[in-house]
Amino acid sequence: MTLELHDITKTVEGRVHIKPTSLTLKTGHFNVLLGETGAGKTSLIKMMAGLDPVASGRIVMDGVDITKLSTQKRNISLVHQFFVNYPHMTVYDNIASPLRVAGMAKSEIQGRVEEAADILQLRPMLKRRPHELSGGQQQRTALARAIAKESNAVFLDEPLANLDYKLREELREQLPELFAGRGAVVVYATSEPEEALLLGGETALMQDGRVTQFGGTAGIYRHPENLMAAEVFSNPPINQANVIKTGTRVQMGDIGWDLSGSAAGLSDGEYTVAIRPNYILPYKTETAHVPLVGRVMVTELSGSESSAHFQFAGQSWVSLAHGVHPYTIGNDHTFYLTPSECLYFTPDGKIAQ
Repeated sequence: MTLELHDITKTVEGRVHIKPTSLTLKTGHFNVLLGETGAGKTSLIKMMAGLDPVASGRIVMDGVDITKLSTQKRNISLVHQFFVNYPHMTVYDNIASPLRVAGMAKSEIQGRVEEAADILQLRPMLKRRPHELSGGQQQRTALARAIAKESNAVFLDEPLANLDYKLREELREQLPELFAGRGAVVVYATSEPEEALLLGGETALMQDGRVTQFGGTAGIYRHPENLMAAEVFSNPPINQANVIKTGTRVQMGDIGWDLSGSAAGLSDGEYTVAIRPNYILPYKTETAHVPLVGRVMVTELSGSESSAHFQFAGQSWVSLAHGVHPYTIGNDHTFYLTPSECLYFTPDGKIAQ
């Protein structure tokens, strides 16, 4: 089973909202759409699901052109970030609803519902109604409905966004197992790079209505093809600065460092250096050793990580490190950059080679 997009576009009031997009999405792994709010993830899913019309291009599912087919004829499932369940129905009936619409035999419906309920630990709640469930249980019900339907394609549009942290982590770990071996193309939209990395599979990075890069998730993270891709795949935002390379050394204002490997072989000239916040540390290590003295402006503690936003050379930089680190707002602190993790881009935004 494959889901192919051939130069599909979307227009809103005459304006191009989704630029020509071509992707081949396959079974056996998650296909992640990663981008900020407004990047076009939901619009792309709606077109694949048949909820929004395609302005141009084609959508082909398993060799069949489905571009003009209605949602009902596409045999797909869609799970939103909002808990979309029928309030007057029990959990059992919510899960069974698409199977009844399809005219399935009562015995087969019962088997599928109970199997999906067991997978998602909903068996004790089958007689309850949505208002009697927690947010996590309501979203499990929506996921169970998608599993029971045995669709050709399952679209998950930020399905964990409205859950609390603990439930989000728990379901995030379970999702790949829930859909493993079911033969469906699974498309998962998220704005969180960490979520894309945890889900693995393949990722399409989206920005301003276009895909900036598509391929194996881990590979894209390590080797973005352009600055736009690096920006999408970084949270907090990736640090950037203008640098000048001369010989085997690069200079960033008053700060410089020696280059090694392929970076040392770049042509001399001006580049944009980009480095993710987790490679700017508040302490010196063997690899993080280039000092950046900056004034701390904002600090955040999230779980087991500390982040600090600081001003350096007239620009805002971000450090992200494991553990709790003492910062004083308004004071200078020395951070340390990891040269080996720097990415270099040409003035037109392409990865330097």
